[in-house]
Amino acid sequence: MNKITYKQLSSETWNDFEQLFGEKGACGGCWCMVWRLSNKDFEKNKGAGNKELMKKLVKKKVELGIIVYIGDKPAAWCSVAPREQFVRLENSRVWKRIDEETVWSLTCMFIREQYRRTGFSTEVIKFAVSHCRKKGVKIIEAYPVEPYSDNIPAAFAWTGMPSAFLRAGFREVERRSRSKPIMRYFL
Repeated sequence: MNKITYKQLSSETWNDFEQLFGEKGACGGCWCMVWRLSNKDFEKNKGAGNKELMKKLVKKKVELGIIVYIGDKPAAWCSVAPREQFVRLENSRVWKRIDEETVWSLTCMFIREQYRRTGFSTEVIKFAVSHCRKKGVKIIEAYPVEPYSDNIPAAFAWTGMPSAFLRAGFREVERRSRSKPIMRYFL
């Protein structure tokens, strides 16, 4: 297998991000803005608007996440950044803060189709942990979805599965919904 590496999303890696997300912006015109906007603003900007908003954040050098590469090809995206960036987390009943600790949130992953259901998501999570360690982060929080069946559609797996996070060293710290644990990694 080719070497697996990662790079932070930046102006220099924007073209790789764009290539990975394709014309549809990963899933339904998201461009990884769903957590960063209110539902109303997300829907209003779906597609090209969300892409432009993400590009503006990149230009401002905002911490957004990492692109994971297999060889020199972008294979996955992982959104990991300070929790305060994610409006929907801050306003959620299920994912509201569990304490006042400073955390970075790993909100989603987009994995190229050929690498899905292979265990690659655990590797992506481990790279996100490495990235956070380099940034001096002490706690990473994640919001995976517990599947109701073995055949969960890929579109519903973008927050990751608890099993992948457990393999990467996370542990469950809170559960306010049957299918939505809050998990943390302590660095």
